[in-house]
Amino acid sequence: MTAQAMIVDGTDLDAQASALRTVSPRLHRCLDPVRLTTTASAALDRSVRDFGPETTGGRGGAYVRAQTTQLAARADGIRALLGLFGPAVRHPDAVVLDLLGGNGLVRQVNDLFGLIDAEILTCDGAPHMVSAAWAQGSPAVLQQAQHLVVRDCSVDGVLLAYGTHHIPAAERAGVAREARRVLRAGGVFVLHDFDVGSPMDTWFAEVVDPYSATGHRYPHLTRTVIGDHLAAAGFRGYRVTEIVDPYVTTAPTREEARLRLGRYLTDMYGLVRAEAELGPDGASAWAARRAEEIFRFTTQDGVPARPRFERTSDGQWAYLVPRPALVGTAVK
Repeated sequence: MTAQAMIVDGTDLDAQASALRTVSPRLHRCLDPVRLTTTASAALDRSVRDFGPETTGGRGGAYVRAQTTQLAARADGIRALLGLFGPAVRHPDAVVLDLLGGNGLVRQVNDLFGLIDAEILTCDGAPHMVSAAWAQGSPAVLQQAQHLVVRDCSVDGVLLAYGTHHIPAAERAGVAREARRVLRAGGVFVLHDFDVGSPMDTWFAEVVDPYSATGHRYPHLTRTVIGDHLAAAGFRGYRVTEIVDPYVTTAPTREEARLRLGRYLTDMYGLVRAEAELGPDGASAWAARRAEEIFRFTTQDGVPARPRFERTSDGQWAYLVPRPALVGTAVK
């Protein structure tokens, strides 16, 4: 359901609602006019700085560049997450909210691979991300995950992924309550994060925090905390499990695939201090090497997981860097 690329002001909720009415009446019907007005002042969150443009001290420009140049780098994890919505989104008018949607990556991957038929509304608290999403054909609305501008019982799925730890710990339970509020009966909430002490937690602490301009000191969730939030929100049926959510880059040679992974990581996390120290190519090689050292673990089934190369069906080399992630799935 690829939409036309548009220039829409990421700070202007009225402009976003108007554009949404034009490109997708289905998504526009999900918006709550009262909340659009009363929640506008609370729409911005702390990720405004992290995911703003570099001119304001953020890493938003590099983040968007990473997703644009390597659109499929996180496709395996996105495929697994969207698959968890199951029958809830298998009807002609299904809608999924992507609460931390950034520049619309989940929708764009879904459009590319045809993973689910539901229409995805990208949501984010950073105006720069909302503008970027519209510019790349992903309809988007500026809103905090804990203060949605969406009607009660109006959507079939809610995804909270790839940034859950950015939400202040005291407000995370409120996100689960908001997700349940906007879901129809039988709708599904999928909550994803990287466990405390996981390789991703180590990556943020040892690489992103010291080598990015924004730092990265956000407490991650645990299996128990995810379950507690889902139960407290009133979900009667839920489960928490682990998936492998890899980075994957492809190229004609093994070394090029590896360096593309390093470039992707350098852009994705805004590792500007590594670039200043080592230069762009040196920073890419360094980031790939650190990923090889950090992303080594044993899955919940007891299987060792390590970075590896694979041949693709068209003769390219794929470089896979596995990441364990926790996922809570709850049905209203």
